[in-house]
Amino acid sequence: MADITRRLGWRHLRGAPTAHVRHHSSGKLAHDGPGLSFWFRSLSAALSEVPVDDRELAMTFHARTVDFQDVTVQATVTYRVSDPAVAAARLDFSIDPDTGIWRGAPLEQLGTLLTETAQQHALDVLARTSLSSALVDGVTAVRERVAAGLAAEPRLPATGIEIVAVRVVALRPEPEVERALRTPAREQIQQEADRATYERRAVAVERERTIAENELASQIELARREEQLVEQRGTNTRREAEENAAADKVRAEAEATRSVRLAEAEATRSVKLAEAEAERQVRLADAEARRTERLSQAEAARTVRLARAEAEAAREVGEARAQAQAAWLRVHGDVEVATLHALTGTRLAENLPHIDSVTISPDVLTGLLSRLGAGERE
Repeated sequence: MADITRRLGWRHLRGAPTAHVRHHSSGKLAHDGPGLSFWFRSLSAALSEVPVDDRELAMTFHARTVDFQDVTVQATVTYRVSDPAVAAARLDFSIDPDTGIWRGAPLEQLGTLLTETAQQHALDVLARTSLSSALVDGVTAVRERVAAGLAAEPRLPATGIEIVAVRVVALRPEPEVERALRTPAREQIQQEADRATYERRAVAVERERTIAENELASQIELARREEQLVEQRGTNTRREAEENAAADKVRAEAEATRSVRLAEAEATRSVKLAEAEAERQVRLADAEARRTERLSQAEAARTVRLARAEAEAAREVGEARAQAQAAWLRVHGDVEVATLHALTGTRLAENLPHIDSVTISPDVLTGLLSRLGAGERE
């Protein structure tokens, strides 16, 4: 679509390289060509825009074969406008001078023309072909017939249309017919698969039998070798036992010889130790006897000295006590009886235990007071 802008009552058109623009002003051709850019007045201008690029037209239609089976044809036609002037004269490619949009639907007209023309030739070739042949060779036959028919169609060059290529994408029967047609092939494929499965099973059984025979042979060989291994182990065990017995005998003899030598050495050492111990005990006994004798003599002398000292001390203490007693008697011989009683009471009080309280009866108090009064009178 052309790009049109407005400027002060004028219009400016800018076309694309793939669009052929024709500009008529007052009935005269002013501009003609692809990718144009120009100013124009909308009131006096007639514009046409024809696409000149290759365009794809996809089509799908139904047809019927000679055996009255419906098939669906999917095809694509590639075309382009080879003569824009003729196309603009035969079809309405005019555009609005204000918006640049086509006033009509020229591409739809071209699509209808190409679709109906291609469908006519496809129906013609399929109507004389059976379904099986159509499914096998129908794509090529329909493509060639449609391409030839479009090339020979006089209206297309008269409209300025050139056919570039024709492709038939698919040719399919109805779903039920397609499933029915697939059934024999599917059954054949299934039979081939079953036969392959049976053959594979037979091969597997044969291989299993071969494997079982190999396993049996291996077990037999293994048993034979195991028997040889047991015999060899027995021989080795006997040989090892004999060697161990010989080694034990040698070790026992060496141990016995060593034990005898050790016993003799131990006995000799014990005798020497006993003699040395006896001699040491004799020396110790002699030394102890001499020490005991010296200690006894010293103890006896010390006991005598202690006895003499104790006797002398006892004698001196006795003499001192006698002298003290005589002096005490001499001192108290001239003292009154009452004073002696008082001293006696004092000495008695010093030697008595602790007394918390003393109870004096009236009789005792009366006697003491009487004695005290008598003493004062005297």
